[in-house]
Amino acid sequence: MSTKPGRKPRSGRAASLKTVTLWDRTTTALSDKGVLVRLGIVTIGLIGFLFAVRGWKPLFPYRVGDRLERGIVARVDFKKVNRPETDRARRESEAGVAYVFRRNPAQLDAIPARLRTHLGAVAEAGSIASLPPEVRKAFRLETDSSSGGEPEFEDGKKKPLPEPPETRFAKIKTAIAGEGVVGERLDQIQKDFESFLEPLRQFGLLELGDLKPEEILVEGDEIQLDHAIQILGETDEDSITATVADGVLKETIKGTGRVGSKWTSFPRLVAMRSLLEVWMTSELPTTLQYAAAETQENRRQARENAGERFDTYNQGSVLIEPGTVLDEELLQLLTLEHQAVGDVTPLSNRVVRGAMAFLMFGILAVLFGSYLNRTEPQIVNDPKHLAVFLTLCVATVWLSRLVSIDPWRAEIIPLLAAVMLLAIAYDQVLATLCAFVLSVVISLATVATLEHFVVLMVVSVVSVAPLNGVSSRSSLIKTGFLVAAVYFAVAWAAGILGQREDVHWSDWDLFMNSLRGAGWCLVCCYLVAGTLPLIERRFGIVTDISLLELCDISHPLLQELVRRAPGTYNHSIAVATIGEAAAEAIGANGLLVRVGAYFHDIGKMLKPEYFIENNTAGEGNRHKSLAPAMSTLIIIGHVKDGIELANEHNLPKQIVDFIEQHHGTTLVEYFFHEATRQADEDHKSEADEANFRYPGPKPQTREAGIMMLTDAVESASRTLSEPTPKRIENLVHEILMKRLHDGQFDECNLTLAEIHTIEETLVKSLIGIYHGRVKYPEQRTA
Repeated sequence: MSTKPGRKPRSGRAASLKTVTLWDRTTTALSDKGVLVRLGIVTIGLIGFLFAVRGWKPLFPYRVGDRLERGIVARVDFKKVNRPETDRARRESEAGVAYVFRRNPAQLDAIPARLRTHLGAVAEAGSIASLPPEVRKAFRLETDSSSGGEPEFEDGKKKPLPEPPETRFAKIKTAIAGEGVVGERLDQIQKDFESFLEPLRQFGLLELGDLKPEEILVEGDEIQLDHAIQILGETDEDSITATVADGVLKETIKGTGRVGSKWTSFPRLVAMRSLLEVWMTSELPTTLQYAAAETQENRRQARENAGERFDTYNQGSVLIEPGTVLDEELLQLLTLEHQAVGDVTPLSNRVVRGAMAFLMFGILAVLFGSYLNRTEPQIVNDPKHLAVFLTLCVATVWLSRLVSIDPWRAEIIPLLAAVMLLAIAYDQVLATLCAFVLSVVISLATVATLEHFVVLMVVSVVSVAPLNGVSSRSSLIKTGFLVAAVYFAVAWAAGILGQREDVHWSDWDLFMNSLRGAGWCLVCCYLVAGTLPLIERRFGIVTDISLLELCDISHPLLQELVRRAPGTYNHSIAVATIGEAAAEAIGANGLLVRVGAYFHDIGKMLKPEYFIENNTAGEGNRHKSLAPAMSTLIIIGHVKDGIELANEHNLPKQIVDFIEQHHGTTLVEYFFHEATRQADEDHKSEADEANFRYPGPKPQTREAGIMMLTDAVESASRTLSEPTPKRIENLVHEILMKRLHDGQFDECNLTLAEIHTIEETLVKSLIGIYHGRVKYPEQRTA
C-alpha cells in the first residue's frame, strides 16, 4: 500500500491519536532523574514533618490554665513521686549520718615526755619564780587576780575559790616526792601517763571551741552538737564510731567517760589528778579534724539511698474533677499518666499512628504541590528552592511544637515568621495557603482544638494582608501592632466561645494567655524586621526597602556611569521614568522597573564612545572603520560587561536579570542590514541573522518585558526629527509589534491586554516628554 510523500500511514495516524493514560505519564515522569530528585526531597520533607510532630505518639493537649469542663480518669495504673514525703525521708536519712573526723594520734607521742620534763622542772625548782614560764603556764601557777576576792556565782550557786598558786605548787612537789629517786618516779609517772592516754590515741581528741558550728551543722539539722553529735574516727583495722560521752572532748577528761574513768587505774596519777587535769587542758593538742567533704558525701549517699516515696493511682481513679483549672501540679499528674499510657502502648499502634500521620501529610503535599506547580513552578522545578521551602515549613512546625509548652506558648512566633517571609519572598496567596496547611499541622501537634486553629489561621491571614510591598521597616512594626491586637481579640473570643458550659468572663488565665500571645506577635514582627537583610540574601528576594536604597544616585556604579557615559545615564533615567509608569498601569512592580532601568546599561560605560548617545556633535562615528560583525560584537558586549559589573558590586539577582534580558534575543538591525548590503554571493554566510542577535535569554518576568519595550521606544524616539503625537504613536506600535512577532514576550507572562495597556502608557509618557511649547514674544532663535 503506497502513501503520498510527507503523509503518515493510517496506522501511524491512529497511533498518534492514542490516549495517554495516567500510568503512562507517571512512568514517563519517574524515568526523569530530575523528577526523582524532587520526589526524594519531598519524601524527606514528609519524614521531617512526621518527626517534627512526633506523629507516632499520642497527643498531650493540656496546658497550665486550661479549664477542663469534663473530668479525667486514669487510663492505666501509674505512680507519682510524693515530694514532701520523699524530702522528709531524705532529711531523716541524712540526719542519721555520722560526722567524719580525721585522727592524727601521732600528735600525742611527745606529750608524756613533755609532762615528765615539766614535772622535773617543778621538782628541781625551789619556788614558783624559778620555774620556766611555759611550766608555770601549763600548771596555771601564775598569780590569779581573782584569788582572795569575792566568790563568783554560776547558775545561782557559789563557785569555789581557786587554790592559790603556792598551794598547787606544793601539791605537785609532794606528789613527785615519794619513795625512791625522783627520776625513777618521774619515769613511772611518764609510763603511767602513756597508758592513760591510750583511749585518746584510739578515739582522738577535740575541743568544741576549735569547731565552727557552720562547718558541721547543715540547714534543717536539729542535732545538738554538745550532746548528740557522732564522731567517726579511723583506726588501722577499721572505722569506729564514738559519741561525745565516750570522752573524746577535753571537757570529758574530768568526767567519767573513756578517759575520766581510768584515773582509778593509775594511783600515781590520782594523787595529782586535779593538777594533771589542768595541765592536760592546756597542753593536750586537738587530734581530730573535721572532714567536711567526706561528711557531705556520706550525707549525699544517704539521701540517694533513702529512695523516693510514691503515690499510687489505679486505673479508673479520678485525676481531675470537672470544671478544674489546671495548675502546674495537676499538669504534672496528667503528664505522668500520659507517659504511662505511652509506655504500655503496643508498637503496632505506634506504627499505625505514624502511618496515618504520614498519609495525611502526603495528601496535603499533593494538594499544595499541585497549586505550586501551576503558580510557582520555580519552587517545584528547582531542587534547591524546593529543599529550602520544605526546610522552612518543617522547621516552623518543629519550633512551634517546642515553644508551645508552658510557660512559653509561643507557637505563633515561628508560624508568623514563616508566613510573613513567604509573603515577602513570593506572594500573598501562596503565604495564605501555606498558613492554612501549617496552622492545621501545628494545631494537631499541640492542643488539637478548633479554637486554636482559628486563632492561628486568622492571625496569619491578617499578617499577610499588609505585605503586598514592604516599603519600610516601620511597615513591619505597624503590622506587628495590628496582628497583636487581632490575636488578643480572637484568642479571647475563641476561648470564651470554646467553653461548653458557663461563660467565664473573668477568666484571668484566658486574659493573660491572650495578652501573652499578642506580645509574641510583636516580638515576631520585630525579629522579621531586624533579620530582613539576611532573609533577602538567603532567599534571593528584593524588597522595596532594598530597591529604595538602590535608587540612591550616589551608588558607585551610577556615579561612574554619569562620569563616563552621561548620555547613557540620561537615557537610563528616562527609561526608568516611563517604564515605572507602564509597570504600575498593569499592576507590576514599578519600583523594580525603575531600579532595573537605572542599571540596565551600565556595561556601556566600559566602551561609551561606541554608543551614539554618548557622542557629541561633530565627533566621528567609530563604527565606520569597523566591520558590521565587529560592531555587533561591541554592541552586544555591553550586556556581558554589565553583568560582570553588577556581580562585582553585589547587585541583587533581579537587577542582574534586567541587564541580561532587556534586549532578549532581538536583532541588531542596523548592522545586520549593513552586513547584508556589503555581502556578495561568496560571503553571504557572514550576514547570517543568528550572528547579529543578542544572546538572551528572552524576558522572564513582566517587569523585564516592560523594560525591553521601554528601552527600545525611548531610544527610537530620539531619532524622530519632529516627534508629533501621531509619529510617536506609530513608532511605539511598530516597535511593539516587531517584538511581539519576534516572540520576545513568549516567556514573560504578559497578556495581550497588558501589552496594549503598556503601549498606551508609553505613548502618553513620550508625548508628555516631547510636547510642544509656546514661544514667548521676546524669544528669538539663534
